[in-house]
Amino acid sequence: MGKDSNSFVHIDSLEELVDTISDLLGCPVTVEDVNFRLLAYSSHEKVTDAGRIATIINRQVPEIIINGLWRDGVIQQLKNSDNPIRVSPIDEAGFGSRIAIAVRNGNDLLGHIWVIGSGHADEVWQTQLLKEAAEAVGIKLLQLRYRRKNEHEGYHKFFQQILSGEINTQERIKERALQVKVSLPPEFSIIVFESPEEISESMYRQIAYLANTFKSVQVIMSSNEGQRLIFLVNPDARKGTPNKNCSSFISSAISQMTEKLGASGFIGGCGCVYSNYRKIQTSYQEALTVIGIKRKLPEETKGIFHYPQLGFFRFIPAILEKNADEAYQNQALQKIGEYDQQGNSNLLKTLEIYLKYDNIKETASALHIHINTLNYRLKRIEEIGEIDLMDPMQKLILYFDLKTEKFLT
Repeated sequence: MGKDSNSFVHIDSLEELVDTISDLLGCPVTVEDVNFRLLAYSSHEKVTDAGRIATIINRQVPEIIINGLWRDGVIQQLKNSDNPIRVSPIDEAGFGSRIAIAVRNGNDLLGHIWVIGSGHADEVWQTQLLKEAAEAVGIKLLQLRYRRKNEHEGYHKFFQQILSGEINTQERIKERALQVKVSLPPEFSIIVFESPEEISESMYRQIAYLANTFKSVQVIMSSNEGQRLIFLVNPDARKGTPNKNCSSFISSAISQMTEKLGASGFIGGCGCVYSNYRKIQTSYQEALTVIGIKRKLPEETKGIFHYPQLGFFRFIPAILEKNADEAYQNQALQKIGEYDQQGNSNLLKTLEIYLKYDNIKETASALHIHINTLNYRLKRIEEIGEIDLMDPMQKLILYFDLKTEKFLT
């Protein structure tokens, strides 16, 4: 080697280690964790760029840079390679050329080292130095992870206690928040994402990072509970209405999870926005209600994420319970359903689409049938069910009962 990297051995702090790497390479160096949060950086003189300055100021890599790294395949390369890789500039983000290397513990990705400049990985000694640097940084990041583990366990336990209602007074919640170093916002909402399969810790960390990059809400606490991700967020009203902020966050997060992480099938919902922390459990249950109803009625609730948006749908569980107690069935729907079974027809589906659009032309178009055919079917529906589709109240009852029955299937 052309430089002596033995000086890595006795370095106590990550900051000193980064300065040493920078001195040996003669270039500015930054170290970030696996979620692109800044952990340490060397000083720089003239050789720097706007992307590095923005990362240092914000203590994390800006979203525009991360999007560019995903687009150019850099993040995918870092996941799969132990060697230094050359990173091209991202001009729109003020991000110049870099050399990057992944920091690992076995197969576990811990973070990355970034070196500004374009000519520092070609010589054998420089490549070897970066590999040894990654090994030394890995030791420091493992030490940092172990220190944070105890903090995280206290934080996670606190989040579980307030979600379950175990800690349920405003004063006690604020007291415990101070102990685990959580800064509670003046207003909050609980947001839940549900996956069709178990969410790994690695996937959770990636999603948590994505969540922290969105501007519509501020993530205060998060938790991975099997197939569910739970977030306590601050829907900052200064950046829009709280309800819209939460809905925007959910919609954007699901889109990004699918596009960037290949994590499809997520459902998201959020509870009401509250200022009293005794309402955390309430907001959590409201978010779970949204999830449950969206799972059962995906088409009807496609654009719904926020509990108040559910409208009538939020009463379905209570209606089902009352219907079961009273052995209630809608007689008209029962007769039409029996007719469908006997005659192999599909009048119930026709009625459902008609009640959705409440318009002859749009219903015929949705069913791909002629208007005359639709009018004939609607007449048969009225005759069989003994109903009047010109009566708004009857149509409302039919719609509600149809959706309630559909919820059971």
